[in-house]
Amino acid sequence: MVKMDFASAPSASRNLPSANGRTSGAMDRMSGMAIFTRAAETLSFAEAGRQLGISASAVSKAIARLEARLGLRLFHRSTRSVRLTPEGELFLARCQRILSEIVEAESELAQSRATPAGRLRVSIPLVGMLLMPVLAAFMREYPDVQLDIDFSDRIVDVIEDGFDTVLRTGESDDSQLTMRTLGHYSHVIVASPAYLAERGVPAVPEDLITHACLQHRFSRSGRVRRWPFVRDGVPFDVELPSTAVASAVEPLIALAEHHRGLTCVPEFTVHAQLARGSLVAVLQAFTDDRIPFRALWPSGRMTPLKVRVFVDFLSRNLFPDGS
Repeated sequence: MVKMDFASAPSASRNLPSANGRTSGAMDRMSGMAIFTRAAETLSFAEAGRQLGISASAVSKAIARLEARLGLRLFHRSTRSVRLTPEGELFLARCQRILSEIVEAESELAQSRATPAGRLRVSIPLVGMLLMPVLAAFMREYPDVQLDIDFSDRIVDVIEDGFDTVLRTGESDDSQLTMRTLGHYSHVIVASPAYLAERGVPAVPEDLITHACLQHRFSRSGRVRRWPFVRDGVPFDVELPSTAVASAVEPLIALAEHHRGLTCVPEFTVHAQLARGSLVAVLQAFTDDRIPFRALWPSGRMTPLKVRVFVDFLSRNLFPDGS
């Protein structure tokens, strides 16, 4: 049952506009609904009047006007008790929803005027260090938000572990969480120009058997990530050598830049290297994947402002093309 607090706003019943017309009629209806809801929830005209700051007689008259306008009885009255009619029960449920929406709308507008502030506890995958330029830009734009970042690929319990939001890839079917897809990314196979000049450019994935391959291992499962090879629309695997294996993407990129081999990493993690030419992409005709990058946070009727601006900022700046 929704409890509405109109005690601090006696204008709901006493200070209605005196002008006639549509606005006054709407205000009369809202006032009547508010008074009826409080009377129905307390089942006492006297108690409803006390909570609203008006007399029991004013409550009774407002209910009578409402019943006359609707053309039906909302309460069964006796000298000892007040109880709802079946029609009153139906009307109460609808009034509670309407009044609750009004309170929520006012709250959302108040939030939209507020300045995001406070600690924002975020869990980010181990590629998160590569997101630091975007996170630094967020901190410049929202200086009153203090980021508390946990870098981890482990499965976290967003609610139990006390996170405001979590960034992850893949799906989530947790009904307690709200999920928003920030964008999608693909993997790319890269190597330095010097390495390719020395060892040759692989023409097909099978050529990698004779190359140095720098591979990523999931820290949680110990499994080595497969490279997403596709030929004629059909995925396939190649048994690759493991010249080096790491549980984070950053060292693989660094080793590739130091001419130690080829690696397969998310494309957004090597945008800068590809732009300046320290790494080049190969075998692009044989790779095809599209992985969602998502933000998750505890579900609720309203998303905290600091979470909303953080998620919006990441979506705009990590995936500016809306991919």
